[in-house]
Amino acid sequence: MSLAPRAVLVHRTTEYEELVARHGTHGQAAFFLASRGRDMAEVAERHRRTRRALAEVTSAVPLAWRRAGVERADLDRFLFAPEDVVVVVGQDGLVANVAKYLDGQPVIGIDTDPGRNPGVLVRHRPEQAPVLLASVGATATGADELTMVEAVADDTQRLVALNEIYLGAAGHQTARYRLGLENDGGVVEAQASSGVLVGTGTGATGWLRSVWQERGARLPLPAPTEDRLLWFVREAWPSPATGTSLVAGALTASAALTLTVESDRLIAFGDGIETDALELTWGQTVRVGTCGRRLRLVG
Repeated sequence: MSLAPRAVLVHRTTEYEELVARHGTHGQAAFFLASRGRDMAEVAERHRRTRRALAEVTSAVPLAWRRAGVERADLDRFLFAPEDVVVVVGQDGLVANVAKYLDGQPVIGIDTDPGRNPGVLVRHRPEQAPVLLASVGATATGADELTMVEAVADDTQRLVALNEIYLGAAGHQTARYRLGLENDGGVVEAQASSGVLVGTGTGATGWLRSVWQERGARLPLPAPTEDRLLWFVREAWPSPATGTSLVAGALTASAALTLTVESDRLIAFGDGIETDALELTWGQTVRVGTCGRRLRLVG
């Protein structure tokens, strides 16, 4: 007998809750914001909208289903099961935060603050939750398969991201390494830069897009479901020992970028979460390319 689906509601602590936790009381938090020209009422209203949305989505879970909730800070300790239906209630970035912990489970993104969030990944409103949950429970269709990027080090460390992976120094100072392209005749170049960014079509709406625009938009941006990545070297430094000929390009599904560390310590982190990073030391090599897994985002 198969298990009933489990709805896993993913959320994050609101700005209001963080402020009250830091300052002790609502009044003290309001005084702190007022001293900086901000209104506590605006922050409190966003908190109320978020909590109302979470309650509405929770009540929409079918009675026969199991249910669980997880806060963003606890994602790395939560065990997702194959039969889970993941409901992200919050911002677009929260979908990226949860993506690397999944392996084929459908994801429904619920926008708690329409007009403030871009809505690229949180595509639905709370009132749509009953229909969405019923349709996902009945069939596996209707989901977009979003491409992800992964970095694998030679000591088996592995990192997966939905938007982009950054490789460089922890403080974004000068990083020294040797950069290579597996699909380009083994071309390798010693470089000194402020890091390398490798991103997906989903990431093309964020950090990757800003670098792309600075470079004059010569490379076409990939679509979120396309098996193609873009990579950029940030501020490559020309010197007698380092070059700048490999600074941007595209990676197909069968291609990869390799980086061999020539600094005491470099890191690789995904989707802006620096606290969850690969630690790389002198001589180590990391390979970055398209991940075999996809994020199944309900359209």
